[in-house]
Amino acid sequence: MEPTEADIRDQFGRRLEDKGAWRQATSLAAAGELTARWLEGHSEYQAATFTARFDDETGPIAAELAALNRNGLFTKESQPGLRTDHSAQRQYITAFCSADVAADLLALSTRTDLVTVAHAPGEASSAAIPVTLDGDEVVTVLGSSENPVDEEQIQDWADETNETLALLLADSWYVEILDPLWGRNDVLLPAVLATLTARH
Repeated sequence: MEPTEADIRDQFGRRLEDKGAWRQATSLAAAGELTARWLEGHSEYQAATFTARFDDETGPIAAELAALNRNGLFTKESQPGLRTDHSAQRQYITAFCSADVAADLLALSTRTDLVTVAHAPGEASSAAIPVTLDGDEVVTVLGSSENPVDEEQIQDWADETNETLALLLADSWYVEILDPLWGRNDVLLPAVLATLTARH
Protein backbone atom coordinates (compact mmCIF):
# COMPACT_ATOMS: atom_id res chain seq x y z
CA MET A 1 0.00 0.00 0.00
CA GLU A 2 1.37 3.44 -0.94
CA PRO A 3 1.94 5.88 1.94
CA THR A 4 -0.55 8.73 2.06
CA GLU A 5 0.42 12.40 2.19
CA ALA A 6 -0.49 12.33 5.91
CA ASP A 7 2.10 9.58 6.41
CA ILE A 8 4.80 11.63 4.68
CA ARG A 9 4.08 15.23 5.80
CA ASP A 10 2.60 16.98 8.81
CA GLN A 11 -0.23 19.52 8.69
CA PHE A 12 2.28 22.26 7.76
CA GLY A 13 3.68 20.31 4.80
CA ARG A 14 6.92 19.45 6.60
CA ARG A 15 8.46 16.07 5.79
CA LEU A 16 8.09 13.71 8.75
CA GLU A 17 11.18 11.73 7.75
CA ASP A 18 13.26 14.89 8.29
CA LYS A 19 11.68 15.40 11.72
CA GLY A 20 13.36 12.16 12.81
CA ALA A 21 16.76 13.86 12.77
CA TRP A 22 15.48 16.48 15.23
CA ARG A 23 14.53 13.68 17.63
CA GLN A 24 18.28 12.90 17.84
CA ALA A 25 19.53 16.51 18.09
CA THR A 26 20.55 17.12 21.70
CA SER A 27 23.03 20.00 21.36
CA LEU A 28 23.04 23.52 19.91
CA ALA A 29 25.63 22.33 17.37
CA ALA A 30 23.30 19.54 16.21
CA ALA A 31 20.35 21.94 15.96
CA GLY A 32 22.56 24.38 14.04
CA GLU A 33 23.65 21.67 11.60
CA LEU A 34 20.04 20.62 10.93
CA THR A 35 19.11 24.28 10.40
CA ALA A 36 22.02 24.66 7.94
CA ARG A 37 20.79 21.61 6.00
CA TRP A 38 17.29 23.08 5.84
CA LEU A 39 18.70 26.38 4.57
CA GLU A 40 20.63 24.46 1.89
CA GLY A 41 17.49 22.65 0.74
CA HIS A 42 18.48 19.21 2.10
CA SER A 43 15.60 19.05 4.59
CA GLU A 44 11.92 19.94 4.64
CA TYR A 45 11.49 20.12 8.39
CA GLN A 46 12.69 22.98 10.56
CA ALA A 47 11.78 22.92 14.23
CA ALA A 48 9.41 25.73 15.27
CA THR A 49 9.14 26.94 11.66
CA PHE A 50 5.74 25.89 10.41
CA THR A 51 6.49 25.59 6.72
CA ALA A 52 8.54 23.13 4.68
CA ARG A 53 10.74 25.83 3.11
CA PHE A 54 11.91 29.30 3.98
CA ASP A 55 10.36 32.30 2.23
CA ASP A 56 11.74 33.82 -0.97
CA GLU A 57 13.46 36.80 0.67
CA THR A 58 15.68 34.41 2.66
CA GLY A 59 17.09 32.81 -0.51
CA PRO A 60 19.90 35.34 -1.12
CA ILE A 61 21.15 35.07 2.49
CA ALA A 62 20.53 31.34 3.07
CA ALA A 63 24.15 30.27 2.52
CA GLU A 64 25.43 32.89 4.98
CA LEU A 65 22.84 31.83 7.55
CA ALA A 66 23.89 28.20 7.11
CA ALA A 67 27.49 29.20 7.92
CA LEU A 68 26.36 30.91 11.14
CA ASN A 69 24.49 27.76 12.13
CA ARG A 70 27.67 25.72 11.69
CA ASN A 71 29.71 28.08 13.87
CA GLY A 72 27.96 28.33 17.21
CA LEU A 73 24.44 29.63 16.60
CA PHE A 74 21.06 27.95 16.25
CA THR A 75 19.20 30.66 14.35
CA LYS A 76 15.47 31.08 14.84
CA GLU A 77 14.49 34.06 12.69
CA SER A 78 16.11 36.40 10.19
CA GLN A 79 15.37 38.90 7.49
CA PRO A 80 17.46 40.74 4.91
CA GLY A 81 17.69 44.51 4.79
CA LEU A 82 15.36 45.91 2.13
CA ARG A 83 14.11 49.31 0.97
CA THR A 84 11.28 50.05 -1.42
CA ASP A 85 9.07 53.08 -1.99
CA HIS A 86 6.54 51.78 0.53
CA SER A 87 8.41 49.54 2.95
CA ALA A 88 11.72 49.12 4.73
CA GLN A 89 13.50 46.37 6.63
CA ARG A 90 16.47 46.29 8.94
CA GLN A 91 18.52 43.13 8.55
CA TYR A 92 18.46 40.98 11.67
CA ILE A 93 18.98 37.50 13.02
CA THR A 94 17.84 35.87 16.23
CA ALA A 95 19.49 32.78 17.66
CA PHE A 96 20.11 30.51 20.62
CA CYS A 97 23.73 30.26 21.76
CA SER A 98 26.08 29.68 24.68
CA ALA A 99 26.92 32.36 27.25
CA ASP A 100 30.41 32.78 25.73
CA VAL A 101 29.03 33.33 22.23
CA ALA A 102 26.45 35.79 23.59
CA ALA A 103 29.27 37.75 25.27
CA ASP A 104 31.24 37.88 22.02
CA LEU A 105 28.19 39.08 20.09
CA LEU A 106 27.53 41.75 22.73
CA ALA A 107 31.13 42.88 22.31
CA LEU A 108 30.48 43.15 18.55
CA SER A 109 28.09 46.00 19.44
CA THR A 110 30.97 47.88 21.07
CA ARG A 111 33.15 47.75 17.93
CA THR A 112 30.52 48.35 15.23
CA ASP A 113 27.19 50.09 14.81
CA LEU A 114 25.39 46.73 14.92
CA VAL A 115 23.03 46.25 17.87
CA THR A 116 22.98 43.05 19.93
CA VAL A 117 20.24 42.37 22.47
CA ALA A 118 21.16 39.39 24.67
CA HIS A 119 18.59 37.58 26.82
CA ALA A 120 19.80 35.41 29.71
CA PRO A 121 18.23 31.98 30.26
CA GLY A 122 14.84 32.24 31.92
CA GLU A 123 14.58 35.96 31.22
CA ALA A 124 11.10 37.02 30.12
CA SER A 125 12.03 40.44 28.77
CA SER A 126 9.96 42.40 26.32
CA ALA A 127 10.85 45.48 24.31
CA ALA A 128 9.91 46.80 20.88
CA ILE A 129 12.64 47.77 18.41
CA PRO A 130 11.06 48.30 14.96
CA VAL A 131 12.73 46.28 12.18
CA THR A 132 10.03 46.18 9.49
CA LEU A 133 7.89 49.07 8.25
CA ASP A 134 5.00 48.96 5.80
CA GLY A 135 4.42 52.60 5.00
CA ASP A 136 4.24 54.24 8.42
CA GLU A 137 3.09 51.07 10.14
CA VAL A 138 5.50 49.02 12.26
CA VAL A 139 5.06 45.39 11.19
CA THR A 140 7.87 43.58 13.03
CA VAL A 141 9.71 44.37 16.25
CA LEU A 142 12.60 42.78 18.14
CA GLY A 143 13.39 42.88 21.82
CA SER A 144 11.53 39.94 23.39
CA SER A 145 13.23 36.84 24.73
CA GLU A 146 12.20 33.63 22.97
CA ASN A 147 13.73 31.12 25.35
CA PRO A 148 11.17 28.54 26.42
CA VAL A 149 10.50 29.57 30.04
CA ASP A 150 7.29 27.98 31.22
CA GLU A 151 6.33 24.31 31.08
CA GLU A 152 4.05 24.75 28.08
CA GLN A 153 6.77 26.44 25.99
CA ILE A 154 9.27 23.75 26.90
CA GLN A 155 6.73 21.07 25.96
CA ASP A 156 6.10 22.79 22.60
CA TRP A 157 9.84 22.64 21.81
CA ALA A 158 9.99 19.02 23.03
CA ASP A 159 7.16 18.14 20.63
CA GLU A 160 9.02 19.84 17.77
CA THR A 161 12.40 18.31 18.68
CA ASN A 162 13.03 16.30 21.86
CA GLU A 163 12.98 16.91 25.60
CA THR A 164 16.76 17.16 25.97
CA LEU A 165 17.05 19.94 23.36
CA ALA A 166 13.99 21.75 24.75
CA LEU A 167 15.60 21.88 28.21
CA LEU A 168 18.91 22.99 26.69
CA LEU A 169 17.17 25.87 24.87
CA ALA A 170 15.56 26.89 28.16
CA ASP A 171 19.09 27.09 29.59
CA SER A 172 20.65 28.86 26.58
CA TRP A 173 21.15 32.53 25.82
CA TYR A 174 18.95 34.09 23.14
CA VAL A 175 20.41 36.89 21.04
CA GLU A 176 18.91 39.36 18.58
CA ILE A 177 21.36 41.16 16.32
CA LEU A 178 20.20 43.94 14.02
CA ASP A 179 21.69 46.43 11.63
CA PRO A 180 20.32 49.85 12.60
CA LEU A 181 20.61 51.10 9.02
CA TRP A 182 17.41 50.48 7.08
CA GLY A 183 17.95 48.50 3.87
CA ARG A 184 21.62 47.64 4.42
CA ASN A 185 22.26 44.00 3.62
CA ASP A 186 26.01 43.39 3.50
CA VAL A 187 27.39 44.13 6.97
CA LEU A 188 25.62 42.11 9.66
CA LEU A 189 26.06 38.51 8.50
CA PRO A 190 29.78 38.82 7.63
CA ALA A 191 30.46 40.58 10.95
CA VAL A 192 28.65 37.91 12.96
CA LEU A 193 30.43 35.11 11.10
CA ALA A 194 33.81 36.78 11.68
CA THR A 195 33.01 37.03 15.40
CA LEU A 196 32.04 33.35 15.57
CA THR A 197 35.00 32.03 13.59
CA ALA A 198 37.45 34.12 15.64
CA ARG A 199 36.53 31.86 18.55
CA HIS A 200 38.07 28.76 16.89
